[in-house]
Amino acid sequence: MICSLIPSGGLYLDENKLMNWLKNICLMLLFSGAAVAQASAHAFLDHAEPAVGRRVKQMPHQVRIWFTEPIELARSSIKVFDATGKRIDRKDLHADAKNKALLEVSLPPLTPGTYKVVWHVISVDSHATNGDFTFQLSP
Repeated sequence: MICSLIPSGGLYLDENKLMNWLKNICLMLLFSGAAVAQASAHAFLDHAEPAVGRRVKQMPHQVRIWFTEPIELARSSIKVFDATGKRIDRKDLHADAKNKALLEVSLPPLTPGTYKVVWHVISVDSHATNGDFTFQLSP
C-alpha cells in the first residue's frame, strides 16, 4: 500500500521502499559493528623477556612472550634465530601453567650478538597472528 510519495533527489520513493532501504542500512551498520568487535579478539604481543629491541647484559635462559589473549599451544610457535639465520632455541615451547597467554621457549648458552624471535600464535578463539622482534646480548 502506498501512503505517500517522498521526493529523493528528483526521484520519488514510496514509503515501503524507503523503509526497506533504511532497514538494510541499519542491518549493514549492525553487522559491520560486530565485525569490528570480532577483530579485537586476536592475540597480539603484549610484552616479552628479553624485551623487544633491547640490549641485555645477562644471558637469558628462555624467551617469554605475553599475549593479549590465551593461546592455543598446539598450533603456535616461537622460534629464535642467531645472526646467521640458524635456529638456536631448544624447541620446547610450553605455556605457563597459570597464565595461558604466556608462552616460553628455552635457550642454550648464547654468545654476544643479535637474536631474532619469530612467533606465530593461534588464540583460543582460533584467530591467527604473527610477528617478530630482535634482542641483543652484550659482551
